[in-house]
Amino acid sequence: MIQPGGVIGIIGGGQLGRMSAMAAARLGFLVHIYSPESGSPAAQVAARHSIAPYEDLEALRRFAEAVDVITFEFENLPAQALALLDSLKPVRPGPRILAISQDRLLEKSFLNEAGLATAPWARVESLEDLREAAARFGLPAVLKTTRLGYDGKGQAVLRSETDLAPAFARLSPKPLVLEGFVDFAAEISVMAARGLDGTIRCFDTVENRHRHHILDMTLAPAPLPPDCLAMAEEMARKLAARLELVGILGLEMFVTADGRVLANEIAPRPHNSGHWSMDACPCGQFEMHIRAVAGLPLPPATRHSDAVMKNLIGPEDMALWPRILATPGLIPHHYGKREARPGRKMGHYNRLFPKGGLPGEFGIEAALILKEI
Repeated sequence: MIQPGGVIGIIGGGQLGRMSAMAAARLGFLVHIYSPESGSPAAQVAARHSIAPYEDLEALRRFAEAVDVITFEFENLPAQALALLDSLKPVRPGPRILAISQDRLLEKSFLNEAGLATAPWARVESLEDLREAAARFGLPAVLKTTRLGYDGKGQAVLRSETDLAPAFARLSPKPLVLEGFVDFAAEISVMAARGLDGTIRCFDTVENRHRHHILDMTLAPAPLPPDCLAMAEEMARKLAARLELVGILGLEMFVTADGRVLANEIAPRPHNSGHWSMDACPCGQFEMHIRAVAGLPLPPATRHSDAVMKNLIGPEDMALWPRILATPGLIPHHYGKREARPGRKMGHYNRLFPKGGLPGEFGIEAALILKEI
């Protein structure tokens, strides 16, 4: 167990690192951020900051020597950097989990081996592989890079035979992965934390709604049948145990029209779809993650309120910031980013409701109407 005053090292300077650092400070820890950028969102609220490339092994060594434990706010680090850090200080979650989540082929293989159903998928190394898999799955289908894709980047929807060759040529590096199209009724996720002692805590299953491939809104809890919610939680619990996770992960899933739950992606860190928990739970996802990383006890992941989380993306949403601040009932969270570029997550706000009182579609829409100023 890391004692108050101990130093938690966080790799990455984005908003997930920022909110993790704020949770760590509340528990009495110092936070040391490692990122290539100066003035990053996480560095603005941290006690210390190392500015160096993720490939700089000597800088990583100095960073590791200055902290008690290391965690991450994003997964895509060079394998050599991961190996070095793991040889110097406890890394939570560990490099094995990060390696699985970095590669969609490893990820889908692991999910299936763990007994979690997924959409049909195939490894694609050549255009002939793609044509064969597309014929087997049918079109439409989604072709993706195996690494680095997020928020709709690094993928192409294939709707006809003429889409195959251009998409294969455009996406790199190879191999790619083709995923059969899922006619889903809802996209959901569960945040699951596991402590050093093996205790697993799962936050309630939530529904995620996207706009232009970027998460727009999360409803907590998901307005779905109880058996579906329980199935999703059990899948996340099984995954956390199988990975021997220490920290928190998000498991993204699809719910099909016939009620099946299919695993989609693993995020071994705090996740955008867990931001509702910051205000609707006594211990939100960021505190739960820091507790696990530091070896502290994990309290139950209970919620005292239902919630809707709304993302603020790009200059259009940030132009609404004054109205958001003026609207009663909204709880705003700004990420400290200076430039509101299109598609960039700039912040979010939460709207709470009495537990069990999440309204229907019209009620949610009415609750999110911003005050005119």
